[in-house]
Amino acid sequence: YAERHGLNRVLFDYLFYHENDIRNALDLAALATQASQYEDWWWKQQLGKCYYRLSLFRDAEKQFHSALRQQSTVDNYLYLAKVYIRLDQPLAALDLFAKGMEEFPGEVSLIIGCARVHEGLGDTDQSVKWYKSVFQFDASCVEAIACIGTHNFYSDMPEIALRSFRRLLQMGISNSELYTNIALCCFYSQQYDMALTCFERAVTLSDKESAADVWYNIGHVAVGIGDSNLAYQAFQLALISDNNHAEAYNNLAVLEMRKGKVEQARAYFLAAISINQELYEAHYNLSILSESQGDLNTSYKEVRKSIEAFPSHVDSKNLLSQLKQYFTLL
Repeated sequence: YAERHGLNRVLFDYLFYHENDIRNALDLAALATQASQYEDWWWKQQLGKCYYRLSLFRDAEKQFHSALRQQSTVDNYLYLAKVYIRLDQPLAALDLFAKGMEEFPGEVSLIIGCARVHEGLGDTDQSVKWYKSVFQFDASCVEAIACIGTHNFYSDMPEIALRSFRRLLQMGISNSELYTNIALCCFYSQQYDMALTCFERAVTLSDKESAADVWYNIGHVAVGIGDSNLAYQAFQLALISDNNHAEAYNNLAVLEMRKGKVEQARAYFLAAISINQELYEAHYNLSILSESQGDLNTSYKEVRKSIEAFPSHVDSKNLLSQLKQYFTLL
């Protein structure tokens, strides 16, 4: 089959995409590459894809480099950049994207790839700069609009973020995540009536995967407007939708702590920590609870874990210094 030019590529696509039989697809690609006397760049690209799926990243890098030398295509640049990212070489990926953009100016996928790498490195300003440059070539790029809207929201500009999310709505996108983002923007823009309407729409469109996040955000908004009963019910509904939602456990524990139910709150905090060890809020809140009950040893341990998860958390640092003063006096 590897030597039959009218069949080998179709057979490879069937094995790779439909059957997910990577090993047989790799064998076919290797035989086809030999049959073409190593002069067909397409088979080298397929070899690289198979090696990538098998986590043989160095072998994949060699194949993509060879394919790129024979035929410069956008796909080869993108696949090779994926390999560099998996090898934890983001700067090499950025250099590759820059080279690709010189050869293919205005290629949106390369610009977005560069923005994603900067975002992964935590360089938000550069990431937003690249996402904005996408609009020069594709004004309807969903990812760029969504990312810029998210950046504006977390930069305390919910009104401007609302424009981006409404633009996505006008483009025909309708899902629970988008309506939830619009609702949060409306809430922080003091448009409470629109926020509730959008949350209702988000609940209607939600599925098993997104329902927990929608109810969690409803609970978060309820806390913001001071409706503790609605918040309590929303967090419980979030846990019904997803029993492993650590943030909902944490917020539910805070509400229980306000009611004076210490043991119930402690159980919820421990549940949140067992689900997500990196959730610094749960560690910090449990530390506060333990400190109020006189369990300074547990409070010290938990606040240390909170600082390990989020070194810049000011409240955890203040509590740690306060506990150290207690221990010094003892």
